[in-house]
Amino acid sequence: MTLAALQMDIAWEDRPANHDRVRSLVAGLQGLGGGLLVLPELFATGFSMETQRTRPGATWEDALLLSDLARKTGALVIGGTVGDRAGHLHNEALAVGPAGEILARYAKIHPFGPANEGAAYRAGTEVVMVDWAGHRICPLICYDLRFPEVFRLGLDRGATLFVVIASWPARRAQHWLTLLQARAIENQAFVLGVNRCGTDPIGGYSGRSCLVSPHGVVVADAGEIPGILRATADPGLVTRWRTEFPVARDRRWATPRLHDASA
Repeated sequence: MTLAALQMDIAWEDRPANHDRVRSLVAGLQGLGGGLLVLPELFATGFSMETQRTRPGATWEDALLLSDLARKTGALVIGGTVGDRAGHLHNEALAVGPAGEILARYAKIHPFGPANEGAAYRAGTEVVMVDWAGHRICPLICYDLRFPEVFRLGLDRGATLFVVIASWPARRAQHWLTLLQARAIENQAFVLGVNRCGTDPIGGYSGRSCLVSPHGVVVADAGEIPGILRATADPGLVTRWRTEFPVARDRRWATPRLHDASA
């Protein structure tokens, strides 16, 4: 499967400007039909807790943009947005198919405590899966990367490709790269990390969007500037490696169930 990761410098709390940036980066993108296009966490506003600025409008403009991208590219599109579920706002990863239909909505399970994210966005309670182009895709968001048990939940549901969208700061860039590789190695799966770059009032972001193989090898790295990372991820590699080296069968404990701490 062909992958494209959109690494962008997100304008702070400026949805129209960021939609324009997305369209500009994607313009002319070819050869992605049947593939995957991924945008960072909260791509339309940046990692803001000002919910009056980030909340979805009546027409959910971010979802409409993702649907338009999916139709034009013929790809599955995953992007980060704020979703409203029965009056509760969530930091979400939205997956949209090439017919423009929403296939899955993942609500971030681990809000970022140091930023008090949980006061703005309610924590999610379940992993979601999307079957696409031979892969079983599990989308996750930023801080989730520090919690291996949520990846195990995805593995238990057959995940072969984890997609982690993020606003991961430059001062912890080494953690980003190391944890992406660790999650790939321990789950024998591809891990695609899609991070923003540039700066905002919180600080700086070094990008480093990358694809990590099931062997833990970084096979593609976007560097630190805006652009599109192109790579391929063969689901057959996952199957072959898990067959050759069947680590999962030696697990001694089951993955705990999630609970809704906000209920």
